[in-house]
Amino acid sequence: MPLPRPTPTPLPQGRERFLVLQPGERRPGRVPLPPGLDVKARTADTEGRLAILENRLDIDIPPHIHHHADEFVYVLEGELEADIDGLTHRLTPGMCVLLPHGVPHALRNASQPPARCLQISSPGGWDEFMEDMFEAGPVVMKDRHPDHDRLNEIGAKHGMQYGIDNGTGHTTPPPSA
Repeated sequence: MPLPRPTPTPLPQGRERFLVLQPGERRPGRVPLPPGLDVKARTADTEGRLAILENRLDIDIPPHIHHHADEFVYVLEGELEADIDGLTHRLTPGMCVLLPHGVPHALRNASQPPARCLQISSPGGWDEFMEDMFEAGPVVMKDRHPDHDRLNEIGAKHGMQYGIDNGTGHTTPPPSA
């Protein structure tokens, strides 16, 4: 007499979101991102909980604030500087910084080749902001500097604001034309 077949067990909830990426691999998005900006886990992959990017800091990130997301930056290679609460912190490989939502901050590359870091935002949305920004094209730059007005237009739906006081006692207006 044959043994009864077991009833198939459904996959545990969330297992369909499991993913493995090889070195150098990135998650595809709706807009191609430039080399050095690789999405490892999209906001959609994590049901909105977080976004993970591997970022080469080719340009300085001006003072800004995340109204909803905390940002965690872990330095993989090179050095970067993080401005928060009027202090500059130099980060080297293996160091990290937590940038809480609601606290103005800025990031600058401090090495050649540029620093490479793992950037995690929670909740997610950072990958979507990057896609929106690169979809807008070079209009987010004015005279080789970030155009704060345009960045604020794009960032509004993501809870981002540029050109604010980063703890130094002054705001950073867009560069004059």
